[in-house]
Amino acid sequence: MRWDGQRVGGPADAAEGGDGSLPGLALAGLVRSVRTPDFRGVTFHEVAARTALNRVPEASRVPFRWTVNPMRGCLHACTYCFARPTHEYLDLDAGRDFETQIVVKTNVAEVLRAEVTRRTWRREHVALGTNTDPYQRAEGRYRLMPGIIGALAGSGTPLSVLTKGPLLRRDLPLLVDAAATVPVSVAVSLAVGDQTLQQSLEPGTPEPRARLDLVRAITEAGLPCTVLVAPVLPWLTDGTDHLDDLLRRLADAGAADVTVMPLHLRGAVKPLFLGWLAREHPRLVAGYRRLYGSGAYVPAEYARWLADRVAPLRRRHGFTAGSSWRPAHDAPEPVVAAQPTLF
Repeated sequence: MRWDGQRVGGPADAAEGGDGSLPGLALAGLVRSVRTPDFRGVTFHEVAARTALNRVPEASRVPFRWTVNPMRGCLHACTYCFARPTHEYLDLDAGRDFETQIVVKTNVAEVLRAEVTRRTWRREHVALGTNTDPYQRAEGRYRLMPGIIGALAGSGTPLSVLTKGPLLRRDLPLLVDAAATVPVSVAVSLAVGDQTLQQSLEPGTPEPRARLDLVRAITEAGLPCTVLVAPVLPWLTDGTDHLDDLLRRLADAGAADVTVMPLHLRGAVKPLFLGWLAREHPRLVAGYRRLYGSGAYVPAEYARWLADRVAPLRRRHGFTAGSSWRPAHDAPEPVVAAQPTLF
């Protein structure tokens, strides 16, 4: 990547009249911070990572214990993104910084290859896309994923990928080859079928049609593709018409199954999302404040209501491989027979 002319602090940066990095930013292993005209307003902080594999805390209920995140921060800029608070660990904010100050582990494939070829590595499942999207647009520049896929498959390590990025199509041959030797699962995230709403919520993501085409391409390549319909937004995308239309389109694209989950708002994401809601849908703010209260998750009765709404739609469109999402915790019987009212 010939970005030297765009190095922060170099001639191009001076010509724009400022330093693209943040005052006081100190990243372990920082090699350089660069900008490029192709990503206006974004600074990439290239770091030499010491580790690639991340161990998932034992208390987590996710069905895997290891992840790899080639980047931190995400150009998708999803208003609701649960990963936003992780930028605060870098003394960056969960808002604009998360979208414009992107940390890139340029040596992640080499480090990963060393880790998964150790005799102590037990070839446990490794998940990609659990924090920020490995196929966000910057992957087209850095091309980290081919090396990551090769390292995992070459060591006999099962892997899964979750993405919103059609750039995954570039690596479909690699994933198909990997699936011949290790278990490989691929999932696409698509929760909003209405393009206007989708672009407002997720301004840096590909439109729904592009992701439907991705589902179709994955399926045609011979890999089953699950779709994560998440987050479902109360009073915005939880209507029967919206869900029915989206599941129909996913079935037509060849999705093997869907997982439907409601919005959760943890930490700094909550005020950011409520700020977006106040600008775009002010009438819904009071209802969201009541629904989420001081917590991050919807009440159990809403979660069960949504699951009951989705179940017949899953059956209608042939998604019978699994079951629709249910609350993971014990919950009382629903106290509402219909969608909770706003006022």
